[in-house]
Amino acid sequence: MGLQSLGYFAFLPVAAAVYLHLPHRWQPGFLLAASWVFYLLAAPQLFGVTLGITVLSYLLARALESPRQRRWLHLGVVVLIAILAFFKYGDLLRLDWGLPLPKIAMPLGISFYTFAAISYLIDAARGDCPVEHNFIIHALFMNFFPTVISGPICRAGSLMPQLAAEHRFDEGRTIAALRLFALGTFKKVAVADVLGLLVNEVFPNYRSYGGGMLLVAAVAYTFQLYFDFAGYSDAARASALLLGIEVPENFKTPFFATNFSGFWNRWHISFSSWLQDYLFMPLAWADISPLTRGRRDRLPVWVCLFCVFFVSGFWHGNTLPFVVWGILQAVYRIGEEVLHQRLGKPKKRAPASRLWGKRAVVFVLWTFSMVFFRVGSDTTGLGMSDCFGYLAGCLSGLSPVRFVSELYSAVYNGFYPHALMVAAYYVLVLAGLVLAFRLDAWRAFSCKNRPSEQALAAMPRRRLIYYLLIVFILAGLIVQSGGFGGSNFSMYAGF
Repeated sequence: MGLQSLGYFAFLPVAAAVYLHLPHRWQPGFLLAASWVFYLLAAPQLFGVTLGITVLSYLLARALESPRQRRWLHLGVVVLIAILAFFKYGDLLRLDWGLPLPKIAMPLGISFYTFAAISYLIDAARGDCPVEHNFIIHALFMNFFPTVISGPICRAGSLMPQLAAEHRFDEGRTIAALRLFALGTFKKVAVADVLGLLVNEVFPNYRSYGGGMLLVAAVAYTFQLYFDFAGYSDAARASALLLGIEVPENFKTPFFATNFSGFWNRWHISFSSWLQDYLFMPLAWADISPLTRGRRDRLPVWVCLFCVFFVSGFWHGNTLPFVVWGILQAVYRIGEEVLHQRLGKPKKRAPASRLWGKRAVVFVLWTFSMVFFRVGSDTTGLGMSDCFGYLAGCLSGLSPVRFVSELYSAVYNGFYPHALMVAAYYVLVLAGLVLAFRLDAWRAFSCKNRPSEQALAAMPRRRLIYYLLIVFILAGLIVQSGGFGGSNFSMYAGF
């Protein structure tokens, strides 16, 4: 049961209505029970793993209050990373390295709640947040149903006090939550899932298409991943807001960033900030003088950046395309730093044409890297050679006649053998993208990247926008054969 499933549409209002009317002392326990029910409905097979990590992280956090705090912290981080690595890379060790490991499916959301547990242990050891003695609050932090499967990755110092506080119904907050949930559902169901129909047809069969169609599919996948995860994150924030709880934003109009530093400050924010705080900063401030015999006290910034993005690539998957994707992000960021050192940092105010040119460069380079990301995520047998094959194919067969023919045949032969539905599909895709980017542009330029629900409420003719969101959601469901035919989970649930 994902956040855009029919079951969830029934589950959320019932859970919220009961929670907001319970006595305060019963609210955390009920919310934890609701979260476990949600996870059991979504992925019952490996719920024991989730529960085990929850208990383990609670015991490790309590052990931090002992005199041997540092030892317990190190042990806890190592154990949690080892558990995550076992599930994420067990198949690699079993198949490629021949280790006698059992084949076990990866629990949904394990990366997100494991990273949350690691950050909690580190923050508690630093004194940035207190150790939580109440197991219900701790378990609720680890298993909070809006965020347990695909994040955002929450920090204990912010979320735990909210989970322990009393919450009651608030009309204004409820309206904002419903507004945000509609926006998130639109992004995922009417934009991302619809684009996914075309992407999933072209990528596995890329040898059959010319360069024009391959370029379209690469751009479509870039948009699909963004609107899928941004939409799911909006729905997660809306679900929490309905309960009176605020979780961090995960996206802030990244395609309007003019450089990769800004892009990564706007893309998967909870993950990139986690890497910043718990990997980059410790590396940047680590004393390496004993290793260099006093010649250097700190690691160069480019080394820290490379390590962060290499880990990011390897975290996303155990295949070589993901590693290359991570290396590409490191090259982009390090190259940017080198340019800033040589040419100076760009001025904050620049001609609009220059800013849009920079945005175009960022988008092209990002889309190029997304080919590796998509192939790394593929389940049909594509590998590293297919990345280069796909990119080479983008430069061949660029005939306009072939391109128009393949635009039609990709849909007609792929999933809609009806001329009228082919036309309807592309109309929905184009109209949905126009509306989605219009909303992003309004938020980025008119609202200075305020939260999405606030930007939406500030739009002129917002009632018309609300009606359009509902119409597009219904159209998206119809195009997917009318019944939530796509995945109700975020594309990131598998990471």
